[in-house]
Amino acid sequence: MQRSTDRILTSHVGSLPRPPDLQRMPQVKDRGEPYDAALFEACVKDMVAEVVRKQAEVGIDVLADGEPSKSSFTNYVKDRLSGLDGTNTDPYPGPPPMFPEYADAIRIEPGRVTAAGLDVRPLNTSRLSWKNFSEVERDIANLQSALDGLEYTEAFMPAVAVGQVLFMIPSTYYSSDQAYLYDLADVLEREYRAIVDAGFILQVDAPDVPMMRNRQLWNVPFSEYRKHLALSLEALNHALAGIPEDRIRFHVCWGNTDAPHADDVPLKDIVDLVLTVRALAYSIEAANPRHAHEWEVWENVRLPDGKILIPGVIDSVTTFVEHPDLVAQRILQYARLVGRENLIAAPDCGFGTFSAWTPRVHPEIMWAKFRSLVEGARIASERLWGKRLG
Repeated sequence: MQRSTDRILTSHVGSLPRPPDLQRMPQVKDRGEPYDAALFEACVKDMVAEVVRKQAEVGIDVLADGEPSKSSFTNYVKDRLSGLDGTNTDPYPGPPPMFPEYADAIRIEPGRVTAAGLDVRPLNTSRLSWKNFSEVERDIANLQSALDGLEYTEAFMPAVAVGQVLFMIPSTYYSSDQAYLYDLADVLEREYRAIVDAGFILQVDAPDVPMMRNRQLWNVPFSEYRKHLALSLEALNHALAGIPEDRIRFHVCWGNTDAPHADDVPLKDIVDLVLTVRALAYSIEAANPRHAHEWEVWENVRLPDGKILIPGVIDSVTTFVEHPDLVAQRILQYARLVGRENLIAAPDCGFGTFSAWTPRVHPEIMWAKFRSLVEGARIASERLWGKRLG
């Protein structure tokens, strides 16, 4: 993985807004209804080519495919793995809303928030195995094709963390969370390895790390939540054990939602566990109003030698276009704490997390935010290296 050796590199977190056809078709596919598979494949390939080209034109250094083939960053595994064919009809877990009047105003029934607006919620009902690895190979081939002839630093591909699958897809088959997690690890390792073997950086997506506390384990002692989190990360490390650490980045967020987030777990309470993951780089939300102050965590927590931090310096759920000077200020804050060479600038999270959602940030505005990210990185780089760039 490239470091910021002579300027601050920029990246993003994976998903990008889909055009209307690619919002509809994955949902039709999820519901098991007829769809035009050839048209879907063509639309996916076209979007990958377009968004990769645009990333390069805007100046993003570390590119990705935008994840158009996936209904979501988690539930895509339902199409690829056997054992996830059940349908979960239980209410999405969670405590009563912290702000019940607000919940009522936006028509969320207390305790019955749907799973991020997904049409179909899978359920694990039998032993896991691969049934459609060709979809992984197709995603790899589409990104390789889109990158041909472009100037860029590196490319990455996201894949779901084992704990995130458990978080979103419960099991009626496995006798324990540990058994489920380790079987997931053994199966998903093949996807992780294929991404790295193709020459890409593997990004492991793990919003379950903090979200498990306030969605499913809110009513147990905090020590029990940390114990579950440690188990989940141990299973992930089992999956990553044979993959070069310098080809892995680990993404943590508190849910890519425009919501109060008043019960989010503070980063300081879990950062020690996050840093146990076998990864060179850690991508962590840091720009939104609930977590923008957490740069202070790195005043007291030392980033391990040789590691890279990828803090969010632009928000991914608001239509505010951050001023480049603000982006530069945020980058400079982190550079002071972890070192300029150990820093890559990015948004908080993806901009197209679920195909079922209409993008909260219109693509036109998202690209403007990306341009501010790149310009802010340029401003910060000139101050950090004391030379004018481009």
